[in-house]
Amino acid sequence: MLSQIVEITMLNLRNIPSRLGSSSVIVVGIAGVVGVLVALLAMGAGFRAALERAGDPHRVVVLRGGSTGELSSGLGTEARNIVGSLEGVTFASGEMFVVADLPKRANQSMANVVVRGVEDAAFEIRPEVRIVAGRRFEPGRGEVIAGRGAAAEFQGVELGGSIEFRDTTWTIVGIFEADGSAYESELWADLGAAQSAFRTPGFVSSLRLKVDDPAVVVDIAARVDDDPRLDLEVIREDIYYSNQSTTMTTLITGFGYAVASIMAIGAVFAALNTMYTAVANRTVEIATLRALGFGGMPVVISVMIEALLLAVAGGVAGAGLTYLIFNGMTVSTLNQASFSQVAFDFAVTGRLVMLGLIWAVVLGLVGGLFPAVRAARLPITAALRRA
Repeated sequence: MLSQIVEITMLNLRNIPSRLGSSSVIVVGIAGVVGVLVALLAMGAGFRAALERAGDPHRVVVLRGGSTGELSSGLGTEARNIVGSLEGVTFASGEMFVVADLPKRANQSMANVVVRGVEDAAFEIRPEVRIVAGRRFEPGRGEVIAGRGAAAEFQGVELGGSIEFRDTTWTIVGIFEADGSAYESELWADLGAAQSAFRTPGFVSSLRLKVDDPAVVVDIAARVDDDPRLDLEVIREDIYYSNQSTTMTTLITGFGYAVASIMAIGAVFAALNTMYTAVANRTVEIATLRALGFGGMPVVISVMIEALLLAVAGGVAGAGLTYLIFNGMTVSTLNQASFSQVAFDFAVTGRLVMLGLIWAVVLGLVGGLFPAVRAARLPITAALRRA
């Protein structure tokens, strides 16, 4: 049987050049399905990675009790001092989180960008934040440093440029990177200068803590809960950002699967039509092989192999083009949790490529199965009479 499968399969493959037009329908159709699926999932993966990279289990976010995020939170000076002095806390930074409207470079439309007022300790807490051009802002002055993503997405956000919000002109004195995290979509300024510009003296949105051991976060949370002076929520930073990424990632992933499924239906019908046509054109050839003693099962398997090879070729083409075009591409979208734009890079990972190839194989199996069974069931005598 194995030798028969090999012989018929090789015969089928040698005939592909004569059916190049119809065979390419399968390849192009499945390439489109895989390309769209992998691209949309890569978008979701990139968004999730940008937020999750901002989180570190050695960092803690302290918010007002009942707050859903930094934008809706607010802490007073007493709460900051109490929490910042707790045992196990090595650094504490009060931070102000506001959003401002800036025009996007792509279409000049206005979009929200995060302006984060920070203390010097913020850089100790986040060692991944590195100035790659220019310098840090000077305390008390209208200077900001911009994340790489914000500089790429917003007009005027460039080294030496000026931007305006809240009737104040701010000068971009530095560009920073933060390992591709969501912090790269933000503008950072001195906390005191930001509080003055936004007319919120003494106000901070959150408190960032650095701890040596993530295990102490449970202790810190318990002590905060037991203190009647405090109404605060304590959450590890990696968990905080992971929760923020869930909604948008689920939406993008669901949309990707929905679009790919619709396209997959069309690709399966294209494969069915192509393989049925191939079988019909080789009716006499298949019947002759059967008359010479070739079994029905080798015929079925050989047709399936042809369909699978064409499908895999389409899957490889779709995934390969998606990788070349989209991997590392920087885009931005609205983070619903913070009502601000998050710049991130598409992430076409090996896992997504493998998922795309699995889809291609499944579509090839479905598209080749029924034509293969039909080829095996061809009445030999009736088919030979057509010769």
